Amino acid sequence: MATAVLTPDQLDGQASRLHDTQAWQQIVTGWYHTVPEPAFSPAEPTSARPAEPSGPPSAGHSDWRSLLSVPVDRLVDDTLRTLPAAPPHERPLPGRLGAMLPDRVHLWRRVGQGDLRPSTHLGYARQILAEWGWQNTPYRLRNVRGARCVCGALISAHRLGYGSLDTVDRAGAWLITELRAQGWPGLIGPWNRHPGRTAADALALFDATIRRASLAGH
Repeated sequence: MATAVLTPDQLDGQASRLHDTQAWQQIVTGWYHTVPEPAFSPAEPTSARPAEPSGPPSAGHSDWRSLLSVPVDRLVDDTLRTLPAAPPHERPLPGRLGAMLPDRVHLWRRVGQGDLRPSTHLGYARQILAEWGWQNTPYRLRNVRGARCVCGALISAHRLGYGSLDTVDRAGAWLITELRAQGWPGLIGPWNRHPGRTAADALALFDATIRRASLAGH
């Protein structure tokens, strides 16, 4: 089974181009917009209105009565956005020796694996950084100890069977989206190797990105 040759700098460029598309901007800026609440017109019959209670409303009444003016699809969408990504089936990562081996050794792990949401893929990439280590060598998938950069963790997660190449691109675009929200104007690689950057910073970036993508339903 052949695996796509994707380097950290290639992933960085692809994710940046995806982030800059109009379609992606609609995803990251429009998912939290809700439809306006419906207003009853004077022509509507009285029976279409929610029944008013005969007595003074209790504290509990005010909650459910307010929901009557909200469309059901909005309630469902709002609820789904607050739910975290479903926990993936746990498959432990190869050990420290596995981290240093070429990724082609692990290709068997892709057999029979379906695609994932970007937030789930990001979770596996975070696990790789946490267990195998983080490094800031410019645009290298791994160092001699098997530690990965941020983009390298995304690529390794894919090669270990977690998500398609399309998912890798979208996960990278979500990382760039989070970096923009934090005020970083450049790509992921320069952020990863910026002076003073630490492994804790990289893990925190993944945590924030996973939350952002999960809330958007991705």
